[in-house]
Parts: sequence; structure tokens; C-alpha cells
Amino acid sequence: MLRRLTLQNVALVERAELEFSEGLNVLTGETGAGKSVILDSIDFVLGAKAEKSLVRSGESVASVTAEFYSEDAAVRDVLQELDVEPEETILITRKLTADGRSTLKVNGMPVTSTMLRRLTALLVDIHGQSEHFFLLKESNQLKLLDSIGGAPVAERKKEVGQLLAKRKEILSALSVIGGDAASRARRADILAYQIAEIERVDPKEGEEETLRAKQERYRNLERILEALRGASDYLTADGSGEDALRGAQRQLNAIAKFDAKYEALSDRLESLSSELSDIAEEIDSELDAADDIGGDAEAVEARLDELKGLKKKYGGDYAAILAFLEKAREELTLLTDSGARYEALTAELETTDSALYSACVALTKARKTAAEGFTSRVVDELFGLNIPSARFEIQFDEYSREDVSKATSEGLGGVRFLFSANAGEPLKELGKIISGGEMSRFMLAVKAQSSLGGIGTYLFDEIDAGIGGKTARAVAEKFEKISRSVQIIAVTHLAQIAAFADRELLIEKRESAGKTFTTIHAVEGEERIAELARLIGGESEHVTGHARALAEEAAAYKISHR
Repeated sequence: MLRRLTLQNVALVERAELEFSEGLNVLTGETGAGKSVILDSIDFVLGAKAEKSLVRSGESVASVTAEFYSEDAAVRDVLQELDVEPEETILITRKLTADGRSTLKVNGMPVTSTMLRRLTALLVDIHGQSEHFFLLKESNQLKLLDSIGGAPVAERKKEVGQLLAKRKEILSALSVIGGDAASRARRADILAYQIAEIERVDPKEGEEETLRAKQERYRNLERILEALRGASDYLTADGSGEDALRGAQRQLNAIAKFDAKYEALSDRLESLSSELSDIAEEIDSELDAADDIGGDAEAVEARLDELKGLKKKYGGDYAAILAFLEKAREELTLLTDSGARYEALTAELETTDSALYSACVALTKARKTAAEGFTSRVVDELFGLNIPSARFEIQFDEYSREDVSKATSEGLGGVRFLFSANAGEPLKELGKIISGGEMSRFMLAVKAQSSLGGIGTYLFDEIDAGIGGKTARAVAEKFEKISRSVQIIAVTHLAQIAAFADRELLIEKRESAGKTFTTIHAVEGEERIAELARLIGGESEHVTGHARALAEEAAAYKISHR
């Protein structure tokens, strides 16, 4: 429910704080006093499009804050989705600058207007000159009908939900196995080919890196051979390094007997000469092997191509290829042994689908039973609300056994509300035929039957347009009945309705220092009687007495019916 509404620099309102109570709240005042400002402010804070004209002339920022109280689980869920800490008290603040910029916060957390509307659609439903028509959505029509249907419908929906869960499990198991026998055979052939291809290539960890190194060597073979030949020439040609070493060693060897140092130097040169000889031989071996290197290069290229093909098909590296191979082997084993399992699951799915179809039919039957009494009661209510020729029916979509795959937690087939307000006029979908005033009274008739969707506040704008006398009294009594479970905020020009208010707010316009102001305050006692008299149409003693009688009658009615 809406507890408090605070306005700052909104149109003609400089500042106002409106306290709302449970039950029936009415807004009254002279035409042009600013009742529409209050409604526009509520619409604004609920997330409607922001109009710059809402900002009070001469001010830079308009602000509206609404404090709601809700224990509804759906409201808590939306708050969590919006990353707002779920609380029973919800504070929505919206500001609008004179240049049209708007900011929104829910419990201090910034949100977008789209996010806000998801929340406020669960808090307030506005009827009359507004777009917040809960029942114009077919999904909400079904939701309402199910609430009317009570336990019988709830039980059928529970059964549908259980069968849907079972069907989902069966389909999941079948998806692992695959399709029919032919499909599974085709899949098994593909898997067998893939497994054989990977096993034939038989990739090794680190193999590709080794092959890349060889490939790089082979691609630079000419350069390598040139360097090897040059090194060999330096080492083995006449007057080469090896000859120089041996000559130096012979010279030192001749004087080795004169000093141990010369002998040591001679030994070291001998070792170097031997090492140099070994290096020369190894270089010659590399040169001899060069003749056979062409064939090996071709083998390396071919092997790299094989590995590249595996990576392209089965994964970007060795680990990915092995993982694919393991998974393919497991799936092939399952397919090989799955014939009997597939047949069993297929039979179970057929049985489940038949049961699900039967459950959907039973759910529709329960809804139709609920619809029969509900529509007749609404028509009776509308008769008392000055729509004597009203007709109201609920149309159910047709469906068959073949549609069972389309079943949801709501069953099969939707519903739509059909309405006609005038004799001789055909029934049409609710949103295509009903006027604003008729919609408000239709909602009264519906709401008198059941609580609507968990929404805690209903706002009715000018619901009393074009009615009076007994109809006005009937509307007032309907308000009283509904307000026992849902908060109502209503704008009215009728004393018969205002007399039933649990809280009445008077909206007045005044001038001061060349400026116009709208003020709002609660009226009680004699001030309330005076306002009722004004609504009746006079200030005489007789009219005041009539106003007092209306208030007393309304109070007595509420006591006797609560």
C-alpha cells in the first residue's frame, strides 16, 4: 500500500506531504484545484514519461517521493533482480530538472524507468485515464481466473507442473542418446570415423614443437650447408687450424724435457688438436648426411599437416584433441548400448504426454467451472453500477493432443475476456471495446469478487463520471467492500462516495504574493461535513444536515459490514 506521497515544486504545489491510510482514501476539491497534479505525480513516480511542465514555474527541480509497504513475494523478487535490498518499506524517489533530465532511485539505489515500471506494476494499478490496465493483458486475465478458481485450479496446475518436469527429464535423457535408430547409427558412424582418425594420427605431447624446429632447419638447409663446408675448410685444408695446432705442439714437445711447463703446454695443445679433429669429423658427417635430408623434410611437412588437420577438427591443442577423443569414445559406447534405453524412454514420453494432455484438459475444465460463476457475478455487479445491459464472457482457446509439446506451467490454451456494455452490441475483447469509465466500474465489479494479482493499491480516476443517485451509492458500497483487503485511492466529485472514505484529502488552490499555490490536507470532523456539503451543492443548513446524514449512514454501513 501507499503510505506517504511527498511533492516538492510540482506544478502548482510548492511542497506537500500526503498521508494515506488503509481502506478507502478519497481526493476531493473544486474543479481546477489540482487533483490532476496529484494523479500526475503518482504516475510520474511510478515511472511514466516525464513532462517538463511538471516542474513548478521558476524552479529548477521537481521531486516526488512515494513510500510503499508490501509483503508480496513477487515484489521482493523484483527488488533482488534490481540489486535493491528487499525490504517491506519501499522508498521511490524521482526528480525532474527544468531541462527535462530525470533521476530515479529505489531505496537509495539508482534505477532506470524500465526497471522502475517492473516494480511499480506490482504495487499500484491505476484505472480511468491511465495506461495501467491490469486486466487488458491476457496473461493477467488468466491469472485472475486462476485466483477465482481457487484450490481446484491450483491442484490441476500442480499436476501439470509435475508432468512438465517429468517430460523435461525424459527429453534430456533422449537428447543424450540421440534420435531414432537411423539417427543414432549415423551418429555412431561419425564418431567411429573421428575416433579412428585421431587414433591413426596418434598425436604426442610436445611433438609439434619438435617438428617445427626441424622444419625451420630444413627451410634454411642451404645456408646451413654453406656454413658447414666453410668450417670444414678452415679446419682441414692445408695450413688450416689443425695443422697449426700440430706444428705448435711439435715445437713445444721438443723442449719439454727442459721445463715441466713446456710439457704441460704441449699436452694441452695435443688435447686441442684431438678435439679439433673430432669436430672436423662431426662436421663432415653432417655434410655426408645432407644428401638424405630431402626425404625427411617431406615427412616432417606431412606430419605437421596431419596434426594441423586434427587441431582444426577436434581442438586447438593436444589436450583438447585428447579430451574430444575421450568424449567421443564415451558417446559411442552409449550409442552402441542405447537401443533398448531409447525405446523405453520413447514409450515413457508417450505415456507422459498423454497424461500431460489429460491434466491440461482437466485444468481447462476447472477454469471453465470457475468462469461460469465468476462471469455471472460480475454481470450482476455491473447492473448495480449503472451498466444494466452488460455482458461478460470468458473465451477459451481450443487445443488438441498434438499441441502437448507447447504446454507450459499454465497448461494449454489461453483465455480472453469478452465484454459488451450495450444491448445489441457484439462481445469483443476487453481492451478493444471498453471505455475508461466502464473499465473503472468493470474493475470494481471484478475486484469485488477477488483480490487481483497481489497488487496493494488501486487508484481510480473520475470513476463517478456520469453517475449519481443510487448508482453513486452502489459504487461507494463497492469501494467499501474492496477496500477491506486492498487500499483504494479515488478522485471523486460525489458526496455519496466521499462519505465512505476512511481518509479524505481536500485539494485547494489559493493565491499569495502574485503566485498560485495548491495545498492538500486531510479533513475531519466538521470540516469534512462542510466539504461533503460543498460536494452536494450548497452551504445551507439543510444541505449541511444532509451531508451529516450521509456521513452517519456511511459509518453505520461500514460498521455493519466489517
